[in-house]
Amino acid sequence: MLMSRRAALLAATATVVIGVGARAQDTIKIGQIAPSTGPNSESGRFLMNGAKLAASVVNSAGGVLGKPIELVIEDDQTTNPGAVLAFSRLASRGDIVAFIGPTSSTQMHAVAQDIMRAGKPVVFNTSDPALTHMGNPWLFRVRAHDAYAGRVMAEYGVKDLDKRNWAIIHSTDAFGTAAMKVTTAELDKLGIKPVLVQGYVNAQVDFTAVVLAIKQSGADIIGSYFTFPTDVALFARQLRQLGVTAAWIGSQATAAATALHLAGAALNGSYAVVDFVPESSPEAAAFTERYQQTYKIPADAFGAWAYDEITILANAINAAGSTDPDKVRHALFATSGLRGVNGVFTFDANGDGLRGLNIVHNENGKLVFVRHVEFTT
Repeated sequence: MLMSRRAALLAATATVVIGVGARAQDTIKIGQIAPSTGPNSESGRFLMNGAKLAASVVNSAGGVLGKPIELVIEDDQTTNPGAVLAFSRLASRGDIVAFIGPTSSTQMHAVAQDIMRAGKPVVFNTSDPALTHMGNPWLFRVRAHDAYAGRVMAEYGVKDLDKRNWAIIHSTDAFGTAAMKVTTAELDKLGIKPVLVQGYVNAQVDFTAVVLAIKQSGADIIGSYFTFPTDVALFARQLRQLGVTAAWIGSQATAAATALHLAGAALNGSYAVVDFVPESSPEAAAFTERYQQTYKIPADAFGAWAYDEITILANAINAAGSTDPDKVRHALFATSGLRGVNGVFTFDANGDGLRGLNIVHNENGKLVFVRHVEFTT
């Protein structure tokens, strides 16, 4: 018998509970929204792996408030409606202490009002600067936002790579649009007006028109903001097939494990502005080794973000001495000098925890650490 549309939807969004061998009342439940279906499902696997790995580390050290962490995971289906439904299902349980938000800025915007109504802390890893400037006291970002990333991209491309004819390629979602505006503003400060600013819709099946526009523009460097690593891979292959040889510096997705796997040699020579680099700190190196040993695949930023998100929440709940949402929220704001995989976390009044980023260079498929850039404000 064929499954009904309603049954199929419920199956696609079914709750995944990562058990810890304890009765429900004996665990601290954290809800995670992650894509296990849709075009970003491969990255979702890294997100879930990272969260599970962090939970196992916390639990092996005694847990939180003397209890083990239990992850409750919902599929956002890589869509805004899916993210809203996933958060609704988690929030309606009533027993979840805090949440890990969805992994795209447009999805975070979609659930922001529901988060406000739920009144519980949400840590997240999306980079639209506006998300922490909307007056929502429950949002805590675990990475440097795009106001920092755009500056790093522009300055490295102009000052280090000596490129002045820029093509900016960006997703038209909230992340890509905001990042494009930041980068063009930073280029303007350097006296540069891009020769091309080209948007695209996520989950493309053909980037030929975009690549031809780059080729015809005379650009000597591409600055890109892709949301999905699968789009990065397709763009990279078509870029090389059509003979575009411009330098390329991209955002985090350009260095994602999924993009590297799918694009292969087409990404060789590219640069990326990223959060996670194994060589950037002892904590990053230890995580990389632990992830490889556990899952038998290399770690990437998606796993690193989720690992830090669980670690930060566990630290805050313990510091609060309670699962009371407001006490945990205040403990998150008070977090200072906490060493994580992606950097040293100190949350400001807006809920931003990091201001540092790394530059990497793809050398024959290996991401080589170039340098770390840290901002004081």
